[in-house]
Amino acid sequence: ADCGALIRYYDDQPPAIVEEDALLADKSRLDDLRVPNPYSNGRMEDRIQAADLFRSKVGDRYLIEGWIEGPCAEGADLRGINRLMMDFFDDPDFVRRLFEFTLETGIAFARAQIEAGVDLIGVGDAAASLVGPQIYEEFVWPYEKRLVDAIHEMGGLVRLHICGNITKILEKIGELGCDIVDLDFMVPVADARAAMGDQVVLLGNLDPVKAVKNGTPDSIKAEVAKCHSEAGPRFIVGAGCEIPRGTPDENVFALRDYARSHKPEDVVS
Repeated sequence: ADCGALIRYYDDQPPAIVEEDALLADKSRLDDLRVPNPYSNGRMEDRIQAADLFRSKVGDRYLIEGWIEGPCAEGADLRGINRLMMDFFDDPDFVRRLFEFTLETGIAFARAQIEAGVDLIGVGDAAASLVGPQIYEEFVWPYEKRLVDAIHEMGGLVRLHICGNITKILEKIGELGCDIVDLDFMVPVADARAAMGDQVVLLGNLDPVKAVKNGTPDSIKAEVAKCHSEAGPRFIVGAGCEIPRGTPDENVFALRDYARSHKPEDVVS
């Protein structure tokens, strides 16, 4: 939004960018784009002010997480997801220039949040699950790696969230050096642990609808225990992606209760 994209607001879902009117539907406009100033009284500054307020309220008692979009996801927001998927084949040089811009934007926003008191930067790069391993390695991974390294150099931790089935790119994700990697529900936790080693923290990965929304507290705790067993001690309780509206409160509390009642090393083999 801070780049000037058109946002549509809905009565029954979060606001979203209008793809047919994407800011870079005409890709020649990329030459005129400038990295937005995070302090320019837009949505970025609103997030920065919230982080600063949160830190002032809680002191050092809690870890605070900020959020940015990853290079591929931000590129899809600006160009439109369908156009971007074609650009990988039709205009790879444009994709690289676009990702240079989105990388610079992400680094600037991450730095501002860390300076406001954020400890951990979540990086959402959902569009990256729509490409195959070859395109991911050539086009996406290098920019994600530079982003992760930049955040670490600022003193921040990194949590990566890529929605969807990322099984075929798990090994490359493991080479990014993230502190936490989220797993969507279709990714076997055991496969992720085998591919990424024992140092990265794995978060997830209950099916948000089948397991969390439509499950019971007992079935949810059993599913979490299975994930915990496959992930090992470096594990965070969570759903594979966003928990949908209409999920019973007691089902969400079941996730909390498991986390409160188990230590990392309480792994059931």
